[in-house]
Amino acid sequence: MHQLPCTLEALVVRTDFSADGAWDTLRAALYSPSRDGFLANVALVDDRRYEGLMPDQALDLIPAEYRHPLLVLADSVAVASTELPLLVVDLRGERGRCVRVVAAELWGIENNLSGANMDFEEFAGTVGDDGVFRGF
Repeated sequence: MHQLPCTLEALVVRTDFSADGAWDTLRAALYSPSRDGFLANVALVDDRRYEGLMPDQALDLIPAEYRHPLLVLADSVAVASTELPLLVVDLRGERGRCVRVVAAELWGIENNLSGANMDFEEFAGTVGDDGVFRGF
């Protein structure tokens, strides 16, 4: 597989191409501000070269220059649910640790991790019984 692009924003990599409608909905959710006006600072990667990419594989494709503390995968689990529970991969604390977050709440994790206001563990520790973070 090809190395992921290096951006200042957190990458959201599409790894499932079975539902174009879900991808469109996901894009709209990520670019819509929260009710308090917050947005996730993300760059979308919509490239079939990353189809089926798993978190452990993704870690090997991250450029050395990529400085963001997380990577997000829009996988088959995400596109199969109306909540669009994205897979967030920790790149700093416990590299490779994952937590799911509904697309509408990605801004909270992205904003707080990139600003070093919170740690990945704080989000991972507040997931629901199904392992998905839905906000505080």
